Amino acid sequence: MNAWTERKKKVLTGIRHTGIVVTDMVKALTFYRDLLGLKVVKDFSEEGDYIDSISGLTGVRVRMVKLTTDDGSMIELLQYLSHPSEAPDNQQLCDIGCSHVAFAVDNIEKEYARLLKSGVSFNCSPYISPDGYAKVTFCADPDGARIELVEVL
Repeated sequence: MNAWTERKKKVLTGIRHTGIVVTDMVKALTFYRDLLGLKVVKDFSEEGDYIDSISGLTGVRVRMVKLTTDDGSMIELLQYLSHPSEAPDNQQLCDIGCSHVAFAVDNIEKEYARLLKSGVSFNCSPYISPDGYAKVTFCADPDGARIELVEVL
């Protein structure tokens, strides 16, 4: 093993969180916390040199809410109060950039029915993957970001 390979192996130690920019934190929390059941672990705002520097923007004011699943996986919702923007029209899974966030569920049919009844938009009903390993479906959050639900069979 050469020095580059050894160094490369130690660069990343895990995925800390996935950030999702939202247009309305109240609607986003209704979806992620109330409908999907994630737990809020931190709700705070940032402004000043630190957030300006790391974001590459000027005059940033952002509200951030960190939420976790039972296994400790984390998402971070960000609402840029100083730089509001609209959700892209007709966002699709094949668009360049972050495509989706996948969440594991124990009973996809039950969750699909519950979320559908709550008004969540789905691409389709749950499907078994070709290899028979999982049952999956995709839905959209209030801004159209794609969320995958996966039940391992």
